[in-house]
Amino acid sequence: MSDPMNVLAPEHRRLRIGDAWRDAASGATFAVEDPATGKTIAEVADADVVDGLAALDAASTAMPEWAATPPRRRSELLTATYRALTERSEEIARLITLEMGKPLAEARGEVAYGAEFFRWFAEEAVRVEGRYSTAPTGGYRILTVPKPVGPCVFVTPWNFPLAMGARKIAPALAAGCTTITKPAGQTPLTMLLLARIMEEVGVPPGVVNVVTTKRSGAVVSALLADSRTRKLSFTGSTEVGRVLLRQAADNVLRTSMELGGNAALIVCADADLDVAVNGAMVAKMRNIGESCIAANRIYVEEPVREEFTARFAERMGALSVGHGLDDGVDVGALIDEASVTTIDELVADAVDRGARVLVGGERPDGPGHFYPPTVLVDVPDDARMLSAEIFGPVAPIISFTSDDEVLAKANDTEHGLVGYVFTRDLQRALRFAEGLDTGMVGINRGLISDPSAPFGGVKQSGIGKEGSHEGILEYLDLTYAAIDLP
Repeated sequence: MSDPMNVLAPEHRRLRIGDAWRDAASGATFAVEDPATGKTIAEVADADVVDGLAALDAASTAMPEWAATPPRRRSELLTATYRALTERSEEIARLITLEMGKPLAEARGEVAYGAEFFRWFAEEAVRVEGRYSTAPTGGYRILTVPKPVGPCVFVTPWNFPLAMGARKIAPALAAGCTTITKPAGQTPLTMLLLARIMEEVGVPPGVVNVVTTKRSGAVVSALLADSRTRKLSFTGSTEVGRVLLRQAADNVLRTSMELGGNAALIVCADADLDVAVNGAMVAKMRNIGESCIAANRIYVEEPVREEFTARFAERMGALSVGHGLDDGVDVGALIDEASVTTIDELVADAVDRGARVLVGGERPDGPGHFYPPTVLVDVPDDARMLSAEIFGPVAPIISFTSDDEVLAKANDTEHGLVGYVFTRDLQRALRFAEGLDTGMVGINRGLISDPSAPFGGVKQSGIGKEGSHEGILEYLDLTYAAIDLP
């Protein structure tokens, strides 16, 4: 197979600012590694505050013309981006796997998912509406006009290097906003390739800017402190989200926050176990478990605990581990050594407290950041993995005996992103859907992400929604005009 790095020429591994691909002002670069081997695959520009503000200059300059661009034209450019991503799916997927580690099949799925945001918001771009109505008291009219909020700053994570950027850039452009994206330092290449593709399809200069940096704190802080920035959207940990919210408060920025999760997956005794096992595998192992919506805690009602656990552990144990570009690999490398160490420590903590390992539980020897699919049972309530976001292929299984008991445990967390419920009882499913303190619920389904659905959490899992019609509203301000009409 061809080298995945061939899809991104060296001149496009620099900063995308305005109409140019440029080196960092300091000339600094940083290395991007293949997490499956630990070897450097590319050097990219390492921006500092000067570069970040240059990107904001470009976004601010481009903002008036882009906001005035007819919605149909914006829609056409988003559709062209969708088509280009779809046509180049294989080469983009290979680049994602190379810099992030996920198996190629997972990367292909991410390209399809990410591309769909551009198609969805191409359709939404021409459906932004205000209203005109008579005031209840008569005598005047009420006119509301939606307007783009202005230049947007996006901070995206490494686990979905295409899709998380697409989920922000597509609605922003549909609404008429310009953008600056700061991708994760571990996976900047995919976002640079997206910027290149959008340049090729005709998105005007300054509308999509990409600033790669290892000095994220200083660069992002400078952008948020500048009054020209009007919107921040962040996907990442709750801890970092809190910091960014405090910084965004100084300029009273519009914010969207998609933060950490601690998803409970509940298997009731009346569930179809074939559906439950399949759903649990998807909810736990999609993206190697490196997902904010991954099933973090699996609660199984006592009458089916033994059978479910045996079947689930067998499926987990049959997964193959290796380089994501190799044929037949189910589980690729984790993003870095710190992730492997954290997961190893969580498993050791649970075992020290009385949990038993049924499958996996020991990291392999050799290069790369690998950890095997792991299943634990008899996990006590005080095990750290039940309160921490595991972010890897580790599944703790805990039994329960009543709905009230499991709801209390599922909701006993600062997070509230998603929950999963498997039951054939419709009324029971609806009670769980209403009883879970989460922004999303999967019922008899382990995959809930969809560009046409509102993605987002409650409590400390976030603010706002991404995707769906609600997603474009995050990028629009509303002006109200009172019109005298005696």
